Parts: sequence; structure tokens; C-alpha cells
Amino acid sequence: MVWLWPSAQHVDIPLPMQNGVGGAVATESGTVIKQDLGTCGDPVNGTVTTVEPDLQPVAKPQCPRSVVAIDSGADKGSWTIFVNSPTPDQPNLRVGDKIRIARGEYTDPVTHKTTVIYSFDDYSRGIPLAIIVAVFAVVIIAVARWRGLRALVGLVIAFGVLVVFLLPALLDGKPAIPVALVAGAVILYSVLYLAHGVNLRTSSALLGTLTSMVLAAVLSWVSLKITHLTGLSEEQNTNVAAYIQHVSITGLLLAGFIIGSLGVLNDVTITQASAAFELAALDEKATRRGIFAAAMRVGRDHIASTVYTLVLAYAGGALPLLLLFSVAGRPIRDVLTGDAVGIEIARSAVGGIALALSVPLTTAIAVLLARPLGAKPAAAGAGVKAGAGVKGGAGVKGGAGVRRARSAGAQRNTPRRQSGQRTGAQPTVRRGPEPSASYSGEQRAVPREAVRPRDSWTGDQPAVRDRTGEPPTVPRTSVVQPNPPQQPQTSSWFNPAQSWAEPESQRQGWAAESQGQEWPSEEDDGGWPPEPPRGGRHSRP
Repeated sequence: MVWLWPSAQHVDIPLPMQNGVGGAVATESGTVIKQDLGTCGDPVNGTVTTVEPDLQPVAKPQCPRSVVAIDSGADKGSWTIFVNSPTPDQPNLRVGDKIRIARGEYTDPVTHKTTVIYSFDDYSRGIPLAIIVAVFAVVIIAVARWRGLRALVGLVIAFGVLVVFLLPALLDGKPAIPVALVAGAVILYSVLYLAHGVNLRTSSALLGTLTSMVLAAVLSWVSLKITHLTGLSEEQNTNVAAYIQHVSITGLLLAGFIIGSLGVLNDVTITQASAAFELAALDEKATRRGIFAAAMRVGRDHIASTVYTLVLAYAGGALPLLLLFSVAGRPIRDVLTGDAVGIEIARSAVGGIALALSVPLTTAIAVLLARPLGAKPAAAGAGVKAGAGVKGGAGVKGGAGVRRARSAGAQRNTPRRQSGQRTGAQPTVRRGPEPSASYSGEQRAVPREAVRPRDSWTGDQPAVRDRTGEPPTVPRTSVVQPNPPQQPQTSSWFNPAQSWAEPESQRQGWAAESQGQEWPSEEDDGGWPPEPPRGGRHSRP
């Protein structure tokens, strides 16, 4: 960029853009205040008067006549009259229109008297365009928020690069392709990192765009060489060739091809990079090949829709030219291969080729950065929060892993049935020496109304207080057992009232004999109520 930096040498103003004395045309603002029909070719046309003109009807032929108040410049507060011929190329002024008027000076060759002459230059569009741009900025910021604001700042930077570097360098006669590539690279660095942040995703999009831009430059040069396109069919290029002869028209075309492709390339590459990184983040087990294939499916849809943009954008801008060709009676082959249309066809084709190649290129770069070489995909089930490693639905809410976690405390202290009595049951979990409670049983040593319910199933002895407020004395051998099945009360073991009346020694003996027995857990459905222990003192004969 330092080598290509413009030298700011002076360039003469082209003749069509000079005023009467060879300088730049100065314009002032004006307002149309009156309008009627006047004499065509009236000598007062464009002259300055310090008194507001009084329009008088005239005989035919008549032409539109407008009185314009000068609102700026040296003649502010004065008036001038415009008489326009009724031809399509003349403005159709109305009262109240804000216009720009060009100020010129005419020197009489005989009297050498200098007269100031005004002429219509253009409509004043400053305020309407400012409103449109303001609405555009507000909508972008409202939808995209801070990222939209940064994108607008990047747009201003891009415009500054074109005005400060690209155009002066081309005026200096610098080689067009290096100048366009450097300007494009500076724009891409500024726009991408400013709008999307400094990260691997943006870097992959930047690499893809830069590579595609170089391909577009090569393709542009080849297309202009083999088609012999000159660009002299356009009036602007002809004026440049006539008045700025050291500037290459072919170089201007090449620079236009390269800069014009940046917008569509930037759009596609950032989309592909985002798609690849999102796919890699969503599925940690996905391989690079799988991510590339999935992102390419997105890219193909993008290519199919963006190709229309390249062609229709030119068709919309060239409608007047295409309309003329349609009524010219020329063969369609001559129309399409002419210089004016051929340039746009080549421009669209080069942009389309660079666009298509940028999709797999950017996708491959993004996949390599999202899944670096040597990095292996995550193992199946790794990183799952709940129930990781549990076969069949691990980590699923309400699944086996969560259900077992919820009943972990109960399984440690709930008796189970003998393992041989039920096929497919959970592994046998033996109780400790002091089983405490069942899910639906009664206290054997403490009246039920004195028991305070527990919040969790931890296997600890509940905090019990009698009606006096003092905790009762409960032997450590007291056992919490489920309600026994309803059977004929032939034994005191099946008689709750008689069981309450048993002496402490009998309850201790029963608890000692029942140790080691296995009782079903809460998941062992179908085996409830449990059978009483066999072989003890309280067993039935």
C-alpha cells in the first residue's frame, strides 16, 4: 500500500466539467417562486436582477418560464429567470421546487463587460436523501443493534478507502489490479473485523474472501483479454479517455470488476463460515467431513439465490439500454456480444465463478479452524450432564439415570426380596444393621401420631417427640417395618394390638432375627406387600 500510495499530483479538470474560465463549476441553491409561459429565447434568460420580476403574458410561441430566488452565494437575495424549451431533456419545474443553479460569467468580446449568468444544474436532493439515509441507519441499528452500528461504520471506512486511496492512485496511473486488490483487502479487513468481531469465524471468512478476490482478479484479466472489451461504449469512459489520457480504461474495467465482486463474496463467505462453526458447535461428535457436507448444502442454496442477484442487478440498471436494443431491430446475437452488454455479461460471469468457488473454499477453511487437524470428535455420550454413560436414554429427564438418582437413598436402606424370587430385578442391595423405615409402613416402637414426617429418604432415624414435647427413649434396635398382610390373626406377629404389647425383649429378638432379610425396593413393583420372614419365633407353624 505504501508503494501504491498516490502522489496527489494535479490533474486538470476535464473540459465538460469546467466553467467559462476553466475552473470548477460553482453551484448555488435556489427556489422556484413563480411560473408562467414566456417568450422562447428571451434574452433575460439566466440574468440576475435585484428586483423581483413581474411576469407579463406574451404572444406565441411560448415556453415555460420560471422565476427563481437565489438563496446562497454572492447574489443571495437576487432573482433570475429561466426560460426552458419544451423538450424532454429540460426540467419540469414547479413552484416551490428546491434546485441547484450553476453560476457562470460571460465576458463580452466587444465591450469586455463581464456578466453573471445562471443556469439550471439539478434538483436539490440533500434533505430527502438525508432522510432516506437516516431511516436506513435507524432500521439497520434497530434490527442488528451494535453489530449494525459497526457495519455502518465499516461502510463509511470502505467509502473513505475508495476516495482517499483507490481513485487518486488510479489517477496517478498506478497499475489497476494491484491497486484494486490492496484497496479491497483494506476494506475487507476493516469491514469484517469491525462488524463481526476478531475471532476464528471472521478470520475464516476473511481468508476465503481474499482468496476469492484474487481469483476474481485473474478471471477478470483473462475475460477482458479474450473478449477484447474496451469499455468505450460508455460516455464516462470516453470522457476519461479523452481528457485524462494517462488513465487506462481497461484498468478501470478491471478495478471495477474486482471491487464489484467484494460485496457478494463477503455475503457468501461470512454465511458459510457461520454455518460451519455453528454445525461444529451443535454436534461435538461430528467429523470434519460431516460438517463440510452439511455446510455445503447451505452454500448450494446460497449460490442458487445469489446468481440471480448478479444478473438482475445489471438488468435493472440497464433497462433504458435494453429497451433501445429491443426496438433497434438488431439480432440478439449482436446485442449480447456488443461492448456495452458484453462488459456486463463478463462482469456477471466473473462474479458468479468467484462466488461459486468461494463457497467450498471458505467452508473448508472454516471446518479446519472449527475442527483443527489432530482434534478428535467427542466420544458418544461425553459431556452429558444428567445420567452420562447410562445405556439407553442417558441424561434424559425422567429416564433411568435420573430415576435411580432420585431413589439412591431409599435403595441403600430398603430391604429387597430374595434375588431368586424375581427375574430381571435390580442387583441385590443389602441393608445395614439398622434398617429404619419403609415407604408405607408404621412405626413399631413409636405411635404413628407422634412421628414427624421426613422430607427426604436418607435412612436416618426420624426426630420423634411425644405429646409432652420430650423425645421418647427409642432403643437403637427399634425397626420400622411395613404393614403386614391381612391374614387370620393366629399369631401375635399378625396382631398389631398384640404386637404393641410385646415386651421390649421380644421386639429386640424379632429385630435381631429379621436382620439380613431382603425386602423389595420401591422399583420392585408387583412384590408388595412383602412376605414375613421365615424361620423366626413369630413364624406360623
